[in-house]
This record gives sequence, structure tokens and C-alpha cells, in this order.
Amino acid sequence: MHLSKSSIYGLRASILLTKMGGDKNYVTIRELSDELNIPFHFLTKILQELSKAEILESLRGPNGGVRLAKPPNRITLKDIVTSIDVKYDILNCPLGLPGCGEHSLCPLQQDWQNFKLKVERMISEVTLEDLSARSKNNDNDMYHRTHNHLNA
Repeated sequence: MHLSKSSIYGLRASILLTKMGGDKNYVTIRELSDELNIPFHFLTKILQELSKAEILESLRGPNGGVRLAKPPNRITLKDIVTSIDVKYDILNCPLGLPGCGEHSLCPLQQDWQNFKLKVERMISEVTLEDLSARSKNNDNDMYHRTHNHLNA
């Protein structure tokens, strides 16, 4: 499975929003951009996609920013990834063979089918709340790595 840079940034921003109480408080895009070391304009486009998908809410003005549109325990990885990467498809053949699974099978097809089912189940079940809790228990989480990198 390969996620685009946009999906990775969207996930990182969503996890940070969760950690910052982002279902209650608005956080500026500049603050997210600075904390995660993601280019502001690129992050803005990603967050617009998440807003269109009703994962985020945005508010303009001096107290504006973005926040989660619903509680983090109701937003899954799949919600975020498929909102950003409309063409996201874990069903692709790992060997890149055209027509694999439709008309013919590649040598990895059986193993790949089992793997796909596990990954699809995982991304459909793991929520932002889960990821936020896991990263709070891990001293090397992505927020601290990024934050320390910026201060180095």
C-alpha cells in the first residue's frame, strides 16, 4: 500500500488536530503548517479537501482556523485517505500486472488478497482517537519528531 504525500500530510494534520482538542477548538492552518513543517499552501489545499468531505470545519476571521467536524472516535483512516486520494485503491496488483484479479492471477494473488483484507479492515477501524492515544504513549511520535526537528 502506498499513500500519497497529500494523504500522509492529511493524516498528520488530523492527528495533531485531535491532540490539540481540534474537535472543540479551531486551530490556524499556519499553526498546523509550522508544527508539522508542511508548506502552508500545500496543507491548505489538503485541508480544503477534508472540509469538502465534512471531516473538517473551517472558520474564517481572526479566531478562525480548522477543527474536526465530528468526534475523533468517528473519523477513520479510510475516511481521511479516501477524501484526499479519490483514486486510492489498495486493490492494485503488487507486481503491477494489468488485469490481475480480473482476468488472470499473478503469483502473489492469494497472499495479496489476504493482505488486502487485513489492511482494508485496519484502515476502516482505526480512528483518529486511536492514533492520538497511541502517539501520546510513544515518546517518538510524529509530533515530537517534527517539533524537535524544527528546534534543532
